[in-house]
Parts: sequence; C-alpha cells; structure tokens
Amino acid sequence: MNIKILSRNTNLYSTRRLVEAAKSRKHDVEVIDPLKCDIVIEKRNPNIYYKGAYIENVDAIIPRIGSSVTFYGTAVVRQFEMMGAFTTTESEALVRSRDKLRSLQVLSRAKIGLPKTVFTNYSRDVEGVINQVGGTPLVIKLLEGTQGVGVVLAETKNAAESVIEAFNGLQARVIVQEFIKEAKGADIRAFVVDGHVVGAMKRQGKEGEFRSNLHRGGSAEVIQLTDEEEIAAVKACKAMGLGVAGVDLLQSTRGPLILEVNSSPGLEGIEKATGKDIAKTIIRYIEKNI
Repeated sequence: MNIKILSRNTNLYSTRRLVEAAKSRKHDVEVIDPLKCDIVIEKRNPNIYYKGAYIENVDAIIPRIGSSVTFYGTAVVRQFEMMGAFTTTESEALVRSRDKLRSLQVLSRAKIGLPKTVFTNYSRDVEGVINQVGGTPLVIKLLEGTQGVGVVLAETKNAAESVIEAFNGLQARVIVQEFIKEAKGADIRAFVVDGHVVGAMKRQGKEGEFRSNLHRGGSAEVIQLTDEEEIAAVKACKAMGLGVAGVDLLQSTRGPLILEVNSSPGLEGIEKATGKDIAKTIIRYIEKNI
C-alpha cells in the first residue's frame, strides 16, 4: 500500500515509529507536511499539489495534525478523503475532538460518565458558576489548551473567582469542572484502535502537581483496566467517531469519568509504559480497511 503520514516533523517519536511499522509491513510510506500541501479544487477532480507534483494513488493517510494547525490540517485530510484515501482519523471526527465543549456535549449525549462541567458566555455570576460544580477546589480549563497548558486548579473560592474573572476579562473561553479528589492527581490514558483498547497506562503528576501530563514531568506505568473503564473508553471513541484515539479518564467513586478524547495521541508514553508495538497495530488497522 501507499501510505502518507501527515506530520510537520519527521523526527517526532510517533512519526518515526509509524514509518518504521509501515516499512516493516512492506508498505510504501512517506511523511508529508500538511501545511505545504496545496489543495486543488475542481469539478470531479480533487487534487493535492506537494513539492512540485500532484499526489496520486494514495491508499491511506495517518493524520498527525497538531492543535495549532487544525483548520488547514483538517482541510488537507478532507481533500484526501475526497480523493478516495482511507484515513485513520476522519476529518469530521478530528474537528469534533478539537472542540472541548462540543466533545463533552457529544459524550454527555452518549450517556458517558464525565466530571460535572459548566460553560457560560462570560457570566458575571461567578459565584453561581462555582456553586454549580460543587464549590472549590475546582478546575478551570482553556478551551484551546493542550498538554496541560491553560489548566488551573483553584483551591479556594477567592482564587476561583479571580481566575475566572481574569479569563472573562481577556475574553478567553473556559470551562469550569468539578475536582475529582479521589483521583489523587492521576489519570488513565487508554489507547484505542478499531474499537479495542490496545494499551493503557496510569499517569501520575509529579509532587505538588495535579496535572498528570507526561510533558509536565508526570510519570507513567502500565495498568490493567477494569471492564467498566475499558467499556467507557471504547464507547467514548465510538461516540466521537474516532478509529484511533487516546482516551483520558479519571477513577472516581462513581466510576470512570472521561476527561478528553485525543485524536492525535502520542505513541512514546504508551509504547514505553506498556512495551507494546502500538504503531504496528495502527498499520494493521489500515490493512484491515483497505
């Protein structure tokens, strides 16, 4: 097969591993920068012009689209879909996953456990917002934040009011969520491919840090999911329409609570924690669909 990986950096761990896995399965594979693709639109003949030539005969693509280039990256994915290529992440699912508010609404409609969340149009009733999620401590998240950036734990009412009012003053869109104390600064990343959890790790925030992101110094260890956690992760991916995804969830006294469904999950943390060849699993998923 002819596989294209949409990535802006060939040296990234995830990109390198996917190239290795595709080559080990005897496929032709190339990394292309989605921002350097020209989208050519005409009647019945969608094309992509890249580095002086039209891209032809593509069987499948693996989008590795960063959040900062979602708009153009999604347009490129959509163009490949119009050209008949299979994609591990469909364009509509990619757009849906990048909107935190929309994602939570989709998951809520699918009756999936979530931390209680409030979103307002810069409401001046900050005290009411705080009370809606059960008071402090609470978590405030920028809608556009990634890798733990733009996530604040407000431990007191005064702190929560100050942060929310500051974001409102800047007209920065935020969601306010209840703080799940029993999670103890840890969350679970379940990696789902084709409706199956193929690996899971528990991420623990470093001392004094409630965010468990590995980019922020957190640690990871392999974990065996309970049936309830596995079902929740798979159900979340299905609701979002994602064939490949990283599902972040919290362990709570009322069962697993989904934090986020990531449409471009990194491979480094999960492969090193579990010792599994996740990249090969993604390539085999493509083979099954071609």
